[in-house]
Amino acid sequence: MEIRGERECQDCGSRWSYYETGTVSCPECGSMHSVGVDGERKLHTTSPVDFDLTDVRERVDTDPLHRVAEAAKKACREYVRKRGFVRGGELTDLDDTYLAASELQHAADVFGRSFQPTEREELYFLELLRGADAGERPDASTVPESLSEARGLAAANAVREYRRDLRQWHDGDDPAVENTLEMVGEHEKRVRALSGSVDPGTADMLVEAMRGIAAYVRDGDELALANAQDRVDRLAD
Repeated sequence: MEIRGERECQDCGSRWSYYETGTVSCPECGSMHSVGVDGERKLHTTSPVDFDLTDVRERVDTDPLHRVAEAAKKACREYVRKRGFVRGGELTDLDDTYLAASELQHAADVFGRSFQPTEREELYFLELLRGADAGERPDASTVPESLSEARGLAAANAVREYRRDLRQWHDGDDPAVENTLEMVGEHEKRVRALSGSVDPGTADMLVEAMRGIAAYVRDGDELALANAQDRVDRLAD
């Protein structure tokens, strides 16, 4: 949505940024009576949200892993639900923390439904849990086949959401961008139709293609767009 991010309380006169708090309520007195004081409205698609898995990690030594997985899934789902990629009119990155949270959400779902997880599945789940809130994901080559759908769905869903925000932010008058976005969209839909069951390297390539488009529309990086187009072509092979 497009909003005036700088707010002023009509009761106490305090000013704050909606982009920082995500609320029109005054942080000083709690009043709901505030007005936007910006000169113009700006696109804003995200909300402030903390992502800290410390409490979940601390349960690993005391709780059954299927309960740990359920707690991890809940925390990741809440984070991903509130996240967007345009903040106060600025297009942000398709960042690794978002991707890791999305992958952990899906991996926790798969892992939590398994009656007898293998040691490799357990280790991969724990590695995701260890670093997801720091934006750390295991290398694609280490993904167990049984959890590859988590990597694929995380990539496809993240690309879908990012593409949606980018389209709102970008004016859409560049045919090269539009064509590449359309091709990325087709691959994203294919991965979701397969329930994420693609090679993890393919999933990562889809993400990198989306990042390349973003680097071009935001920063004018022509090499990034060319690389994105090359990745899309390789996805089609």
